[in-house]
Amino acid sequence: MDADEQNARPVTGAAPTAPAPAAPGRSSVPVWLQELEIPVGERSFDDPRHERLRLFSELLGTFLLVLVGAGGAVVGAVSDGQISRTAAVTAPGLTVLAIILFMGAISGAHLNPVVSIAFALRGDFPWRRVPGYILTQLVGAALACLVLAAVFGRVGELGTTSPGAGVTGLQAAVIELLLTVGLVSTILGTASTAQNVGAMSAIGVGGYIILAGLWSSPISGASMNPARSFGPALVTGDFSQYWVYLAGPLAGALIAVGIARVLRGPGGDSGGRAAARGRTGRDATAG
Repeated sequence: MDADEQNARPVTGAAPTAPAPAAPGRSSVPVWLQELEIPVGERSFDDPRHERLRLFSELLGTFLLVLVGAGGAVVGAVSDGQISRTAAVTAPGLTVLAIILFMGAISGAHLNPVVSIAFALRGDFPWRRVPGYILTQLVGAALACLVLAAVFGRVGELGTTSPGAGVTGLQAAVIELLLTVGLVSTILGTASTAQNVGAMSAIGVGGYIILAGLWSSPISGASMNPARSFGPALVTGDFSQYWVYLAGPLAGALIAVGIARVLRGPGGDSGGRAAARGRTGRDATAG
């Protein structure tokens, strides 16, 4: 046997060796906490293990929004009117801006039932997730008003939104409709592939909320959000004017979705899905 044949023959009697896998160590971190520690950019929106994180994000965000929005009236009553109308309408807009920046990549920072519905109508958000988002938003709003009532008592009507003096419910509902058309149009417009401005959309949305409040809060309170109005109504037990803040914003959102279709065609693009579902960066193009 020549050297070439000898080199070609397989070596028998010895199994190939491979490095033994390292023995997994026991972690003291609970499984559920390990799941929450997965980086945001690597999460799959369709992974149900992360649904509770998204819902908690919506609950926390809506809690903070209503705490500030309703809290302006409460603190104003406690401090003998030291909260001006300008401050009262500016604070919620700045709060929304901050919330979008710090947790928009988790849940999309809807913070508003009509926003969740609008995203779903555009095909950017799955309908099966809408009930959970809406329920969580309502719970967050109610918790905020319960905290205000526990700390300050039932003063300032707990920030209840209601038509202004001399304003009928129908007039207030029409204003809420028009305001919501602008709000949802701003949200959908900055969330499309044609004009997805990412984190900068927080400035547009927050700025719009401030602008709407500055000119219309004496008419309707500039709620534009059924959850914002639900919290005070539930805690005070007065739903007599709640229809204004349900019918107006819902109709406004439907109109805004129609406008978005006219301007940009059907939704469901990668930019809209990324904004509605909370995915940013390279995940935004993953579909």
